[in-house]
Amino acid sequence: MATTKQATSDATLSRLQQAIRQRVGDARYQLWFAPHTRFSCAADRLTVGVPNLHFQDWLNKTFGESVREAVAEVYGRPMEVAFVIDAQLFRAARAAEARANEQVPATPPPAPPAPAALPPKRRSRSAHSEPIDPVSLGTSSSTRTASTGTSSSTRTASTGTSSSTELFASPTGGEGQRAGRGIKHARRWRLLSQFVVGPCNRVAYASALSVVEQPGEHANPLVLHGPVGTGKTHLLEGIYAGLRKNFPEAKVCWITAEDFTNRFVQAARFGKLSSFRRAFREYDALLLDDLHFLAKKPATQEEFLHTFDALLLDGKQVVVTCDCHPRLSEELLPELLDRLLGGAIWGLTPPDAQTRLDLLRAKSAGGSPALPEDVLQLLAQTLRGNVRELEGAIHSLRHYARVTGQPVDMRLAQQALGELLRHAVRVVQIVDVERAVVTTLRLPPNALREKSRAWAVTRPRTLAIYLCRKHTNASYSAISDYFGIKSHSAAVAAEKKVRQWLQEGQSLTLGERDWPIRDLLERIERDLHR
Repeated sequence: MATTKQATSDATLSRLQQAIRQRVGDARYQLWFAPHTRFSCAADRLTVGVPNLHFQDWLNKTFGESVREAVAEVYGRPMEVAFVIDAQLFRAARAAEARANEQVPATPPPAPPAPAALPPKRRSRSAHSEPIDPVSLGTSSSTRTASTGTSSSTRTASTGTSSSTELFASPTGGEGQRAGRGIKHARRWRLLSQFVVGPCNRVAYASALSVVEQPGEHANPLVLHGPVGTGKTHLLEGIYAGLRKNFPEAKVCWITAEDFTNRFVQAARFGKLSSFRRAFREYDALLLDDLHFLAKKPATQEEFLHTFDALLLDGKQVVVTCDCHPRLSEELLPELLDRLLGGAIWGLTPPDAQTRLDLLRAKSAGGSPALPEDVLQLLAQTLRGNVRELEGAIHSLRHYARVTGQPVDMRLAQQALGELLRHAVRVVQIVDVERAVVTTLRLPPNALREKSRAWAVTRPRTLAIYLCRKHTNASYSAISDYFGIKSHSAAVAAEKKVRQWLQEGQSLTLGERDWPIRDLLERIERDLHR
């Protein structure tokens, strides 16, 4: 009897999965549900097991309604649907991530066995043609790479190429071998599944997932900006790897702005600009890292702008990363800035304490020697830098433990990282805020402490008071004394005024420029934390 009941339950769940597949589409079901979920039903509640919090949030938000409709159809009545973290799926995902981190492929991976069909509107005009190297004719490979000092295959990747003299050297998207004194190296692309998500990057991560799922449909162009070490390149690599997996026939280009510039200069030098343009405009997706490198290079920006327009016109995906919001970059061409502002722009900020702890757990998983939880919590609370600083602390701690032959504990961590921990917390002072404000707005050094009541002084001083309250431990009285204000109530009023500006989305006219208040504060804070 129990066997018959179990078989009936399995058959119902199978019909449910088929109903969900019909609603979300086969490709989306294979990407999000098939390998990552587990269904179970009890009473009037359907439970969808998922491997982690990120899948829980994403599936509930994106497919929750489709799942509820499928449940009502299969079971004949509305039911509660709950997305919960499944312990077995969680352990399997962790194990797969550990294996991926440990694996260093010595040879290029095999070609995908079953190419997926690229959506027609994003199919290249010559989907199977070879990209043309704009400088391959009349120049040698060594000549082309000499200007950067590194092999171009370490910084660029694409599909559909088969020769080292092609625009993108590796037939497997840059994962091919690089010879160097008998040692072979392979590029390992970081995956979106390996990205640690927190409040500092959640929206940017979700946008990257949407690009992988439906390129060219929603976030196009997608601009990811933020300080160094916040995960911009990781997301860009994850998008590249995801597109390669989901659309094996698509031609996807991952390139740095520096390499784009070098190739453009070489193409212009050897009269191969038409080949250069044709090569880049035949891609189905263009992923450009470090757009800010094009600052003060108007000719390269103009060429990129034309490539950008050509790709968007054909409905192809464009993703770029840069170190700040495009509005804050004074060196971009107005036309290029206008195109970027027409897409989705999301920022990544340095990780908060909980995200730092999650990063440390992920980065230290599977390594030897193991790092105890109390040591990870010490590092998360003390180190306030970016991801690379956290990775450096893990490497240093493990190296010190291996050299000394001691187990990793709190005492060893304080010995190995004593100097790093002592200098990790940078205390922001009022003078630091003052310096950032006058530098950003190009004011005289002591302008904010003058008695002038001109807007050119009072408004920057108001911003400085707000930032002092946000980034320092100084009291209203201390801030008032420093800036020469009569009473602390004036400092309170100044802080409230800036908060009102932020709520209303106002702009300030300072000098000959109108500054959106949010953009201006972001720029000052970027200078403050340098």
